[in-house]
Amino acid sequence: MRTIKFILALSFTTFFVWQLARPQQLGDKTIPPLGAFLNPFSGFWANAEPANDFKDQNLSLPGLKGKVEVVYDDLLVPHIFAENMEDAARVQGYVTAQHRLWQMDMTTRKASGRLSEVIGEKTLRMDRLARRRGMVYAAENDLIGWKKSPETMALLQAYTDGVNAWLDQLSPADWPIEFKLLHYAPEPWTPLKVALVSEAMAETLCAWEDDLESTNTLAALGSETFNYLFPEWNPKQQPIIPDTGQWRDLHPLLPPPFFADSTRSLGLIAPDAQEEKYLNDGPIVGSNNWALSGTKTKSGKPILCNDPHLNLTLPSIWFQVQIHTPESNTYGVSLPGVPGVLIGFNENIAWGLTNVSHDVSDWYKIHWANSERSKYTIDGEQKSVRFRYEAFGIKGQPDFMDTVRYTVFGPVTYDFEMDNPLRDCALRWVAHDVPEQSTFDVFLGLNTGKNYAAYKNALPGFDSPAQNFVFASRAGDIAIQAQGKYPVRGQQQGRFIQEGDRWANAWHSYIPWDQIPSMKNPSRGYVFSANQHSTPPSYPYYYLGNFEDWRSRRIYERLEAMTNATVDSMKTMQLDNFSQRAADALPTMLRLLDRSQLDTEGRKMADELAAWNFRYESNLMAPTIFEAWFDSCYTATWDEIAALEKRGKGNVPTDDLLANKNRKIALLYPDAWRFIEIMQIDSASVFFDHPATPYRETARDIILESFKLTQAYFRQNPEKRIAFGEYKGFVLKHLGQIDAFSRLDLKLGGHRTAPNAMSKANGPSWRMIVELGDVVHALGVYPGGQSGNPGSRFYDNMVDTWASGNYYDLLFLKSANEASGRILGKQVFKP
Repeated sequence: MRTIKFILALSFTTFFVWQLARPQQLGDKTIPPLGAFLNPFSGFWANAEPANDFKDQNLSLPGLKGKVEVVYDDLLVPHIFAENMEDAARVQGYVTAQHRLWQMDMTTRKASGRLSEVIGEKTLRMDRLARRRGMVYAAENDLIGWKKSPETMALLQAYTDGVNAWLDQLSPADWPIEFKLLHYAPEPWTPLKVALVSEAMAETLCAWEDDLESTNTLAALGSETFNYLFPEWNPKQQPIIPDTGQWRDLHPLLPPPFFADSTRSLGLIAPDAQEEKYLNDGPIVGSNNWALSGTKTKSGKPILCNDPHLNLTLPSIWFQVQIHTPESNTYGVSLPGVPGVLIGFNENIAWGLTNVSHDVSDWYKIHWANSERSKYTIDGEQKSVRFRYEAFGIKGQPDFMDTVRYTVFGPVTYDFEMDNPLRDCALRWVAHDVPEQSTFDVFLGLNTGKNYAAYKNALPGFDSPAQNFVFASRAGDIAIQAQGKYPVRGQQQGRFIQEGDRWANAWHSYIPWDQIPSMKNPSRGYVFSANQHSTPPSYPYYYLGNFEDWRSRRIYERLEAMTNATVDSMKTMQLDNFSQRAADALPTMLRLLDRSQLDTEGRKMADELAAWNFRYESNLMAPTIFEAWFDSCYTATWDEIAALEKRGKGNVPTDDLLANKNRKIALLYPDAWRFIEIMQIDSASVFFDHPATPYRETARDIILESFKLTQAYFRQNPEKRIAFGEYKGFVLKHLGQIDAFSRLDLKLGGHRTAPNAMSKANGPSWRMIVELGDVVHALGVYPGGQSGNPGSRFYDNMVDTWASGNYYDLLFLKSANEASGRILGKQVFKP
């Protein structure tokens, strides 16, 4: 009997250990081997960090030329003191990997189409599209351009070696917890991965286009209606660079003989959440920056501010760092995986970035010359495609092979989807180009810059993603430049899908560097940008893009009126929840609202809106009501477009628009500013009419109807009639979408149309204010922490400070031995 019990116990134990050692399926999710994950010596317990334990370290780092000291402050910001730039880059790579290794890995996996290797088949389409959009191709071309600068490559290699030095000394017990959860090992860093991190940001910032929607909408509505509903210039906005006569004697390059009549409707499948593209709580890809000259400040010294708005995650997008070498002393934020400081300041200058928002990607319809789709025609001549073969690893499955066709325009992205109307279209994207100079030379020039001349000389090497570089110097100069690589276009070129059988439709030249919009020391005493148009229409080059219409007007108004500005003044601007959209729309809506048709509850609701100050404060009810009412008005007005989306009919021939019962036709909806303008100047417009009713509705009818619907909605859903911060919600999600590692408890004010541009998961990713006096005074904060380890107190320690509208004084040290009560400890690296 004992033998039988022993055998049974042994069998059970063996089975239990075997189960713990293998991944488990839980519904549609795979969880890691629990034995390894729960192991007290190498599992997640090993990632816990003591709350108040920072030990000084003496470390050996191969490849160093001299000693490097890293001083950590009370925010876990590394202050790197090196004897040369190469050593500084090597140690920056080491300490960044020490705190953000998994984030770096996932960023490059997503950009390079390698998520399926660690997640499985469900990310295969995402991976295929990353490769088919040419993300790896773009990164490879980046390296070709960067290699033109031996200094750049030396710094990249030093940074890479530093990352790998940290990685090489890790045991599985030391791996970040996400590697253990997903059950895979980190792999060596490479210069190509640095390029992939850069291209990941380029995809976020400069891949926007609506060629497909515009092409269908033009065909559906006709040119007269299209031009009425979709003007390219909002006359109320203030451009980044106003016309002061600087272009009067400019001799612009002539655009190519673009065939504007060569576009036609191709029948487009709408992107996900098409109905939310213009009004609702989608991603914010933008930013604010400005610089005030001493004539506008109380101290008489320039002040520069920047707050880039991006998708917010834990770990944070940014990593704070100070880099001190004999050449410079620089503080700011870096992208984990990329050397140097991207946004920041030194003892002499400060700079910041916002997205230019120009459209620099076009679709071309390829005309195939054979059934194999291996040849295509341009101007009657046949050209051969270049095949690029892509291999995809898939966790738990055999590898998958894909073939991508490359044309002279770029990759044919969607030809693997038979029902996709973009199947025959090639993508021309500026990010694919080999850069003429090294991008890192730009930031090296800024990091070490001492004056306006250094700033101006640094910028020409920056092509993509185009950015508004704002600048201020201790000498008193302020400036801004919309730096990037922009094709010289004919009128309307790039707004619609173009025929790829005519070389005249291609990009032939780019706006010369000395004709790119820029401004230095304007008499008004400030420069600013908020993703609005770079210039007014008088600028001699045609461009198009996804431009902001609200924040820029509010910022302009405040800067124009501001005198004796201080750091505190700048805080109130960055935290301003005033919405210009609400200020434009609500008075018009209330004027057109027939209050005699409202009941007592409705009149009370209207009174609450009338008393509102257009600020999206988290504790107010009025913005909740306004959001629901405005969206209802908008939806009711453009019901004809919604019907066209669903049916694919109307004025458009059915052979032009692809009618698919499972997919919508991709169409444009008018911008909110144009909708408000039509309400204001043409309240009897035919677009307010419901075609299905015998009565001719006007804006007054739509506004009353929508108000009653809004009232009924809140009456039927009383749990929704709550303060705006709770109604909107805000989630700061872990990069791997793990709720336990996220912050889901924040109730914030702000709105995408306010300077404090917040949505459900997007917002100011780094608030920075720099006053360039005799001693630089800088403040900053971001929603996260320096550590990527959820078990560290530095993982999310800045979130509450950021959410409450507070800032940290940035510790800008002059030496590694400078005394400060904020210093935690030191790492000393030697060869």
